[in-house]
Amino acid sequence: MLEEVQKSLSAFGRAVVKESVQNLKKKNDTSNLAGSIGFESKVHKNSFSFSFYMADYGDFVDKGVRGKNPSLVKNGKQKGGNSPYSFNSKKPPMKPIMEWAKRKNIRLRDSKGRFAKGNYKTIGFILQKRIFAQGMKPSLFFTKPFEKHFDRLPDEVLTKFGLDLDTFLEQTLNN
Repeated sequence: MLEEVQKSLSAFGRAVVKESVQNLKKKNDTSNLAGSIGFESKVHKNSFSFSFYMADYGDFVDKGVRGKNPSLVKNGKQKGGNSPYSFNSKKPPMKPIMEWAKRKNIRLRDSKGRFAKGNYKTIGFILQKRIFAQGMKPSLFFTKPFEKHFDRLPDEVLTKFGLDLDTFLEQTLNN
């Protein structure tokens, strides 16, 4: 029985990690986060431990971040939704934003659509201000695969250990 539980948990972990990485690659341009996602499971006679891990900022990307004040930017809208995270005084780091803008070849344009003067530091500053004001939309790159594959765990694993989805999700993400 314990061997079957270990197989089920390993299959669950692999499926969630694989789908999370695929979701990230579709939505974002960040191989650092995708490469940091993994899981660890241990099964004992009367219990088991299971946890997912990823880069620290992964939870922000998954759940989004509420902006400080969307009215700080033109046509600003709150993007963070019901996220538990919010920008208060500390802005997002500019260096990764600048690097992202450079990789995506984002350029400034004037009112006539022509390229305007300004380097990637300027673009980074503008994007940083906008993200701080409006927040970041939740991507759910991890949450959706987790919930989908959790529902597919064999009933014997769930009943033997009396798992509850909300409790398991909370404990797993807090580790």
